[in-house]
Amino acid sequence: MKFRVNDQVIITSGKDKGRKSKIIQVLPAKDQVVVEGVNMYTRHIRKMMGRPGEKIRRERPLSTAKIAIINDKGQADRIGFVVDNGTKKRIYKKTKTVMTES
Repeated sequence: MKFRVNDQVIITSGKDKGRKSKIIQVLPAKDQVVVEGVNMYTRHIRKMMGRPGEKIRRERPLSTAKIAIINDKGQADRIGFVVDNGTKKRIYKKTKTVMTES
């Protein structure tokens, strides 16, 4: 999977289009990611055994087709790979620079 946790991304479609945030979870089997503060929904928790009921706001997974990584110039970009001295590295497609690993 091209995306990793802590990558800075921009949302390219949907109700949160244009928002910038970071990836907090990657779900490669479903080709989805969870982005911090994006695609929020409210989960209602029923009261039980003395604990009060509550509403919790959570992030839902988002398809990788709806996000783009932010490159070193602050633009939406795509991710590519290059093999250098036997090691595989991620690069930005527009600028052809190697991504710094976080």
